[in-house]
Parts: sequence; C-alpha cells; structure tokens
Amino acid sequence: MSNSKYDLGNGIHRVPTWRIAGYALNNTATNLYMFLMQYIAYYITGWVGLGVVLAGSFSMIMRIWDGVTDPFIGYIVDKTDGKFGKNRPFMVIGNVILASASFIMFYVTPKLPEGAARIAFFFIVNAIYYIGYTFQCVVTKSAQSCVTNDPSQRPLFTVFDAIYNMIIFTGGQVFVASYLAVKYNGLGKDIALFHEFWMIVALVSGLFTAIAVISIWPKDRREYFGTGQAQVITFKDYFEVIKNNKAIQMLILSASTDKLGASAKTATVTLIMYAIVAGNYALSGSFQIYTTIGNVIFIILGVGVIATKFGQKKAMVLSSWIALIGNILMMLLWAFGDPKSLNLPGHEGFTGFSFFTVALFILTVVAGGFQQVSGNIVIPMTADCADYETYRSGKYVPGLMGTLFSFLDKLVSSLAPFVASICLAAIGFKEVMPDVDTPYSPQLKAVGIFLMYGLVSIGLIFNVIAMKFYPLTAEKMAEVREKIADIKEQNA
Repeated sequence: MSNSKYDLGNGIHRVPTWRIAGYALNNTATNLYMFLMQYIAYYITGWVGLGVVLAGSFSMIMRIWDGVTDPFIGYIVDKTDGKFGKNRPFMVIGNVILASASFIMFYVTPKLPEGAARIAFFFIVNAIYYIGYTFQCVVTKSAQSCVTNDPSQRPLFTVFDAIYNMIIFTGGQVFVASYLAVKYNGLGKDIALFHEFWMIVALVSGLFTAIAVISIWPKDRREYFGTGQAQVITFKDYFEVIKNNKAIQMLILSASTDKLGASAKTATVTLIMYAIVAGNYALSGSFQIYTTIGNVIFIILGVGVIATKFGQKKAMVLSSWIALIGNILMMLLWAFGDPKSLNLPGHEGFTGFSFFTVALFILTVVAGGFQQVSGNIVIPMTADCADYETYRSGKYVPGLMGTLFSFLDKLVSSLAPFVASICLAAIGFKEVMPDVDTPYSPQLKAVGIFLMYGLVSIGLIFNVIAMKFYPLTAEKMAEVREKIADIKEQNA
C-alpha cells in the first residue's frame, strides 16, 4: 500500500479534489457526443433516407447494440492491467473511435448513392461509433472505485458531473436554438449545420478526455484495484455476480427506468414544448440558463449535504421524492396554465414575469436540481456495488459492474426514441418531424407533456421502490471498507 498522505488508514484512500473534477470530464466528453446524437433524427430523415418511425427504430436498434457490446468490453477492462493502467487506454481509444466514426457519419454518408447502400453504410459506421462510446463510457464507472473510496469524497463526482452536464446541455441548447438553428434556417435543412456541430463536439470532447486521463493517472494502479492483487476473471463470474449481488440489481432497476424518462426528452420534445406550445423556441435555451444556477444549488444541497453525511442511498430516495412531486406539478402547470405567457427579459414582447413563468422557474429549479442528483448519483453508487462485490466474493470486477449496469440501462432507455416516434406517428407525424413552423395542436401538447415529464415521473417512482431493497447503507459501506482493508493487509 502507498504511504501517500491521501491514504488515511482504515481502508480509506482519497485523492485531491481537483482530480475528481478532472476525472468527471470523461463523462462530459461522451455526453457531448450524446448531445450531438440527440439531433440525429433530423439528419437521418434529411440525408440518410429514413422516415420518422424508422428513424426512431434506428436509434433503438443502435442503443440495443450499444448495450450488447457492454459486457464484452467490460470483460476486457477487468482483464486489463498493463503499464498504462486499467482505465486510461480505453478513454483514449474510445474518444478516437467516437471522433473518427462520427466524422464519417456526417461527412461521407451523404456522398453515397441514395438507397439501401447509404442506409447500410450508416448502420455499420454507427455500430462502430457505439463501440467507441462504450470503450470510453465504461471508464466513467469502472474507475470510480480506484479514484477514491472515502464516503465523504466519492459523491463529489456527482456534483462535478451534474454541473458539467447542465452547462453542456443548457449551453448546447442555447447554442443550437439561438445560433445553429438561426444560421442554417432550421435543424434539418442544411447539412453544414451538422458539419459545424461535429467539429465543435470533437475538439472539446478530445480536450476533456485529455484532462480526465491526466487526472486519474496516479490512481490507475493495481494497489487501488480491489484487494490489490492480480486475479483471474471468467464469464462464469459474471453470471454469479448478476445472480447474487442485490445492490447492482436494484441500482439497475432504478437507473434504467430513470434513463428511459431522461432519454425521452429529445431535442424534438424541447422544440414541441417551447416552439409550438409556448410559441418561442429561443426561450428554451434562455430558460435553461435562468434555471441552471438554481439547479446547481440544489445539486450541492442534495449531494454535498445529504449524500456525504447520510449516504448515497438516502440522497437517492429524498431527491427522487422531491423531483417526482415537482414533475407532477409541472405536468399540471403545462396542461392547465397559459404556456403562451412564458417570456423572459431580452425576448420580444416581455412586459413582466407571468405566473406561468415564475411557477415553471421555481418547479424546474427545485425538481430539476434533485432530478440531477437522482440521475447522476448512480455513477458513484456503482463504485459502491463494485466494492460490495469484492467484500462479498473477493472478486474485483468494476468493468462488469459498469457495463452490466450500462447494458440493462441502455436496453431500457433505447425504447425512448422509439416511444417518442410512436407517439408522434400516432398524431400524424409519420414522415417528417415537428419543426419550428409546425402549427400548434392539443395532441402535440399532450405528447410533449408526456414525453417531457410523464416518463420521468414513472422512472422516479421506480427509484423509490428499488431503494427499499438496496442494501448498501452508509453503515454497510463502512463494514465493506474495513473488510477489504483487512484482505489487503493479509495479502501484503
């Protein structure tokens, strides 16, 4: 064991806080590509040649493929222990594949002849893209357990991760709505929009990956891997973990249903609610800017106060209840309030804050902040599940934990674009997606409310149910750390 000042004894090892902040950028690097791919339906229907329902089916198929590859890549991670560490090689390889495959998607595909050949080519490149996505994503979860196991420090990943993601998705929404959509006269009319979009995502994601690699460098060593000893892992171990690790079972149930709701909030849904129902698409970005600071405050409250003092399980339960109540109230507000009165300073026609604007702001800040807590805290909770498996069976399988979690998570959340496309097709949008010029209808409003808040609420209900059976309380994790420390001492 290292004698570093960050190894505190009692089985606890820490890391400088800036390294947690830097390591969290690995997830942000992949989320940048996720944000780009939220607009893929416009690209598929405009330049690949698929209709709306088939575009939704395509996204579902690719997400399933993404999930299917997870256990195999997780197995490779668990078997890796070279001079470049267990995690860093996958961060670099994954980001290179993401940049290369997405470049081919947006620059090469449209140059192919229209028809089956172009569609098949796009499918193949997308399949490769998702292999790169899994390579990099698995590290977000697998490296959690070696970066730190201090119960007061591990949840800090959630704070940084949630703040970064809010900046990315809020700033990205402003960028798309106020700059790209204006510059290129809509989202699906000029392929140059996707070329510029890709260039920015690829450059920033590459920079974030480099920072993340540097940040975990000193902790990506065997002494911080499980019991500190080399081990032999087989696929048989994976089935044993799935069968007997109740903690990961409950976390998967919670996170996958949560992700289904979050994934349903596509760019199209945002456009429906703000451009068509509220009547001003530019408000979508501006409103998110207004609510971001408030969201950050509640994330710090939910994680910095609750999780670090009382454990991650209690943070998940409390934040899920608060977010659920807030989402139900927002559904009622959009259904029975006056969305056309939504306006903000700096926008045409603003004469003061309406009741709808103030109520939506308060509910979005509170519910959105705690929803970020429940959605993001599952990542450090995965590290707890990995430690619990070492405690339970003596096996250190963070790659399995991360990719098993991702596999079922993606399998369920892959239904989101398909559900959205079915809902839209049911009200007449079978060949084209709603755009800023689409006229308002009550049916569009109902679909928008359901996809924006309804599926999220269902996921939050599952959170509460799953946590009733999740065994890793703060007290149980203290016992886990002590046993692992005893094993390491015996091995030493």
